[in-house]
Amino acid sequence: MSFWETLEVAWEGLTLNKFRSFLTALGVIIGVAAVIIMLAVSAGAEVAIAEQINALGANLILVGPRRGEPGAARNFVYEDAQAIAALVSGIVGVSAEEFSMQPLEGSGVRLEDITILGVDAAFPLVRDYGVAQGRFFTAEEAERRLKVAVLGHGIAQDLFGAEDPVGQTLTIAATRFTIIGVMTEKGMVGDTDYDGRIYIPITVLFQYYARSQMGRDRIRTAYVKVENMEDLDRVIARITTVLAEKHGVNPARPDFTVQTQQEIISAQEATTATFRNLLAWVAGVSLLVGGIGIMNIMLVSVTERTREIGLRQALGANPDDVRGQFLLEAVILSLAGGVLGALLGVGGTELMNALGTIRMALVPASIPLAFGAAAAVGIFFGYYPANQAAQLDPIEALRRE
Repeated sequence: MSFWETLEVAWEGLTLNKFRSFLTALGVIIGVAAVIIMLAVSAGAEVAIAEQINALGANLILVGPRRGEPGAARNFVYEDAQAIAALVSGIVGVSAEEFSMQPLEGSGVRLEDITILGVDAAFPLVRDYGVAQGRFFTAEEAERRLKVAVLGHGIAQDLFGAEDPVGQTLTIAATRFTIIGVMTEKGMVGDTDYDGRIYIPITVLFQYYARSQMGRDRIRTAYVKVENMEDLDRVIARITTVLAEKHGVNPARPDFTVQTQQEIISAQEATTATFRNLLAWVAGVSLLVGGIGIMNIMLVSVTERTREIGLRQALGANPDDVRGQFLLEAVILSLAGGVLGALLGVGGTELMNALGTIRMALVPASIPLAFGAAAAVGIFFGYYPANQAAQLDPIEALRRE
């Protein structure tokens, strides 16, 4: 028999019981869709992490205390950020950061537990974060410890609505501030709501809201913006040297960390790799279950159609023809399941993105990968039933009722 004749016979065998054929293919449909969706979830997580980190600003170096190091948090102070700004060349600016949670009141509205972020005047430049109304405070205002504040976009809306807040006052834990600006709308970046914060000079934060330890003003992070990416390694080495000398520690074992955005992204990618592998195994098990379902139904089909097999052999079909027929049936089921599963996977990915419930990024390579896996499942799990059919004795098969 020719290939097309075998294909026609195989198709007729599948259409004899359409609903059973659909249920058989359902396992492959779910498996293929799972492969595409799971990879999309993993890729979406990696993209979201990269976007969140890059949203901190371009060409950034993050300097902070080393976690788990005894006394490291106490030793990392505002003077460290000032030393970097004064002694390290090739940088655009440095902005130290520290925060405090305080109640505030403005325009007759009171808000509790609002993040008051103390920063340097270089904050908008270093963090690529613009001012929508008014202006940001200057280095001179920070040095003179003037009580000026810049509102996050969301806080400005909560306190003043459509009214212009610039020039008005607000009270932060009994201390009155003059509002000089409103930041552009930025929204959530990771777990941080940039629009829900108040920005004040870090010197003012130290004076009113953050207690000094033995006369030293601790900070949680210093952001350093490098002028040219080509100088990144040199700047990191210089920062390490400056802070190691200042802290009196070995540069090879410092009590602080100096990280770039790419290092943070790489660390996060290593974390998500385990998650991605787990998802791949789950999707693979789904395909395996689908393949077992195909094998099971094909074995049942061989038993049910034993007399048909014997009749075909009596009419001249050889074992290869019979084997090819049942193998084609299994492959058709798998490929049909692969097509429907791919459509379901792509559609599910787009739907999730449209609903905004979870960030997903379709991986184009996942479609041919899943489709090829479906074909492999059909061949692998279909061969044994097809071989069983080919080995039937025609005389015994014709006697079967």
